[in-house]
Amino acid sequence: MKNIKVLGTGCANCKTTLKLIEDAAKAKGVTVELEKIEDLQSIMSYGVMSTPGVVVDGKVVHAGGVPSRDKIAGWL
Repeated sequence: MKNIKVLGTGCANCKTTLKLIEDAAKAKGVTVELEKIEDLQSIMSYGVMSTPGVVVDGKVVHAGGVPSRDKIAGWL
């Protein structure tokens, strides 16, 4: 099971990113542990300066803007 964290303070792009990851995981039949991190200090601890940020299994894989469906599929 993959642990995926979406880093962001609750903007529309952050919510869209969360939904896209959820939908992609369901479509692929992949079980993920999906977390939304909104605490600014926690976000900064990952070195992410522009949100949304995405962390997969402890590694930052994306920062700034909504990731493409293809990019998300590659993480799963």
